[in-house]
Amino acid sequence: MINRILTPREILVGGGSRARLPDVLKSLGVGRPLVVADPVMARLGMADEILRILAEAGMVGAVFADVVEDPTDVSVLAVAARIAEGGHDVVVALGGGSAIDTAKAAAIVATTGEMPRALKVPRIVDEPVMPVVALPTTAGTGAEVTRAAVVTDTAAEEKMLILGTAALPAAAIVDYELTLTCPFRVTADTGIDALTHALEALINRNRSPHADALALSALRLIGGHLVRAAEQGDDRDAREAMMLGATHAGLAVSNTSTALIHGMSRPIGAFFHVPHGLSNAMVLPLVTRFSLEAASDRYAAAARALGFADPTADDATAAALLPDAFAALNRRLKVPTLAEYGISRERYLALIPEMVRQGLASGTPGNNPRIPTAEEFADLYRQAYDGEGPAA
Repeated sequence: MINRILTPREILVGGGSRARLPDVLKSLGVGRPLVVADPVMARLGMADEILRILAEAGMVGAVFADVVEDPTDVSVLAVAARIAEGGHDVVVALGGGSAIDTAKAAAIVATTGEMPRALKVPRIVDEPVMPVVALPTTAGTGAEVTRAAVVTDTAAEEKMLILGTAALPAAAIVDYELTLTCPFRVTADTGIDALTHALEALINRNRSPHADALALSALRLIGGHLVRAAEQGDDRDAREAMMLGATHAGLAVSNTSTALIHGMSRPIGAFFHVPHGLSNAMVLPLVTRFSLEAASDRYAAAARALGFADPTADDATAAALLPDAFAALNRRLKVPTLAEYGISRERYLALIPEMVRQGLASGTPGNNPRIPTAEEFADLYRQAYDGEGPAA
């Protein structure tokens, strides 16, 4: 079997590496950057710091700081318009997954002239586009190293998956110091997002030895440091480990794609505006229990890497520990159920058929070791409302 492995052209890893941004831009042959940041990065002064770093190297940049949480087609088009108006030749994404996905999608739109809706899967967008340099400020999405972007179609209330080399940043600067101000909720939610990326890469039907190695590394790093990073935000060792774990998870899942957890969570996020990592966490124990028997050896490896199972435990024993361990992790990280989040039961149940349609249409449930039928998918949504999982 031949595995296609995709990574950014350059990845800088380490505290303070953001200072090397001008060198990265020079290596790409560009010098008119638009910095795409979320409003928090602007308020914290991080966007201004990036402009200062650029100015000291003789580069003049501009900032777009109106990124919305969970990117929309409207936001993407606004950034694409700014790129055109300013004559920018590179996009610097500063923020979490929302800022990076917005930047990636906008770079594609600005280059191709196409609308976001025309880019969604099943199309694979491998066209050459203007470069994106990603500086993640959360340890979670791994968007800085993935060939994917998720954008909400505001008219259809659907999260669209844009997939292909066009969505792969040209370079990533992974500087854990940018995460030191992350609050508990953001750290927890993005950390579980990274965990699900690593898990879904490991159990994926598209898995490969390359992705396995990265996924297991990510699970070891995340399992040992997620709670510490969330509960002790100034723990630099934990922050650094989580940042590296999220990047490894992103590299793994970029080369396998996601699976059923993401297939379920995207429609929840689109219809009920639940942050992406949080919606993943809400269905993580449930989907794991549903899928367990179809890949017990893979789930066992995940349990051992996360520290949930003894290294000497047999596969059946180790794998069986995962659903309850994930439920306990959710409790520790204060993850609510959909009901506790305040979502109307009546509206939620009414939308299940459409969520099933969107989830299956995304294609990612087909990567799961156990592929649900439409009825099984609907049943999983029903159980997810109160946070209940099926019997193992």
